[in-house]
Amino acid sequence: MKETLMLRSKAKTLEPIVRIGKSGLSNSIIGEVNKNLAKRKLIKIKLLKSSLEGKEKGLMARELSEKTDSEIIEIVGNTVVLHKK
Repeated sequence: MKETLMLRSKAKTLEPIVRIGKSGLSNSIIGEVNKNLAKRKLIKIKLLKSSLEGKEKGLMARELSEKTDSEIIEIVGNTVVLHKK
């Protein structure tokens, strides 16, 4: 719990590194997220409106988290913060 709060406060200063658009969670997006998680451990991802057509952002965030073996720190608006240990 304490670690999550610390990570949330760190994430406030981050800019979104990856933007997910109408192509959704393609293999190239998953690869890009994995590469950035390996380098930084904590990243912010922006879900563009075109990526959410017919999908719930929480569901998309969970799917992204599972495919990248990371944990969701928070979801605010269309922004997701992921952390990889």
